[in-house]
Amino acid sequence: MKEDTSKRRKLSHHHHMRVRWEEFFKSDDSTLARDTTLVEKGSLVGRVGIMLLSCGTGAWRVRDSMDTIARTLGITCSADIGLVSIEYTCFSVDNQSYSQTLSLPSTGVNMTKLNEMEKFVRQFEAGHGHWTLGQINNRLDEINGLKSTYPTWISGLASGLACAGFIFLLGGGWPEVISAFVGAAIGNYVRGEMGKARITLIAKIAVAVALACLGYFVAFTFLRAEFNIQYEHAYGYIGAMLFVIPGFPFITSGLDMSKLDMRSGLERMTYAILIILIATMAGWGVATILSLKPGSMPKLGLAIPLLASLRILASFCGVFGFSIMFNSKPSIAITAAVIGAFANTLRLSLVDYAHMPAAFAAFLGALLAGLLASIVRKKVGFPRIALTVPSIVIMVPGLYMYRAIYNFGITNINVGAFWIVEALMIVSALPLGLLAARILTDQKWRHADL
Repeated sequence: MKEDTSKRRKLSHHHHMRVRWEEFFKSDDSTLARDTTLVEKGSLVGRVGIMLLSCGTGAWRVRDSMDTIARTLGITCSADIGLVSIEYTCFSVDNQSYSQTLSLPSTGVNMTKLNEMEKFVRQFEAGHGHWTLGQINNRLDEINGLKSTYPTWISGLASGLACAGFIFLLGGGWPEVISAFVGAAIGNYVRGEMGKARITLIAKIAVAVALACLGYFVAFTFLRAEFNIQYEHAYGYIGAMLFVIPGFPFITSGLDMSKLDMRSGLERMTYAILIILIATMAGWGVATILSLKPGSMPKLGLAIPLLASLRILASFCGVFGFSIMFNSKPSIAITAAVIGAFANTLRLSLVDYAHMPAAFAAFLGALLAGLLASIVRKKVGFPRIALTVPSIVIMVPGLYMYRAIYNFGITNINVGAFWIVEALMIVSALPLGLLAARILTDQKWRHADL
């Protein structure tokens, strides 16, 4: 009876019960992975898959890594992957099978952890599975400990930098840039602290956006009192909330659906839409209380060469800030920022000077980002998704989405419908651009099954 009580005490008390991997494997730590039981081999495959899924990467990458581990261990794996769960079965050559269902309590983005996981998979494959069970579990424990690369105040400053660059690219001047920096920094810092306390998604997003808008308004009020700036600069408050744009689930949903991973694609899209609805509704509520409304910010009136140079700089800062928010190492963040600076400036220039439709320009910008990321990946080995998604998040039309919700909220349905259609066209074009680049540069992705 005492033994049973002791075992019960080791069980997880969380709502999403944690798997205690260290107690799951029964073979000795010195046992080679290839010599373990099917249950243990299948569990290794599942552990690698769920760790990759927790990084925010798409179903195709998770399945590809699970397949690599399975092949190296001499078994076959078939997996069904969603946003926060995996159901899979492993088959051995002696007519045995083993199935598991694994789930995550929430989803997030951690590019440093993803980079380490991809390295582990490549090294394990190169070593033909000649790793001991102890070596594997110790390495996976180390990687799993990479919860967040930066403290919340750094993430807050990165958010401020990203949104400051974002609002300039939307036509804002120095008052909007400063106010958006302050508001976004406050909002994302609070979101990070609430995340540490495991506050639920809806409350976390709503409070963060509300405080970001309020922070923008306070900063704007101070600047107006000190420098007597025009009230029209208050319209840039939308820029302060753009740090919540769910770039990863938006982009990976399109990529997953293109590979017929419909479950993962639709779940990711639904998750992204949920975040946008929460954020825009919270922003609309605060704007109503403060008597703010979306409108046209004062024209900058800059010469074309200067404007292009500042757009490159603002795009670099924006993408770098988003990359840091996604827990990328500085080297990865800088690389993504360089790619995004040129891709986004190309997009804006095509719209302004070639009078190209915004959606087609977004497609070409994403295509360029994808092609450059493929070249960089071959040179330095960074995860492609860690370069492509941050570099095109700056292209996601958060302003259009907010204007759509705002106009729906005041029952101006025709105007709201116009903005939502504009947003949908651009959002659809971005993953298509990355998909085209992937088809052109990745033989494995180009074929339906290879």
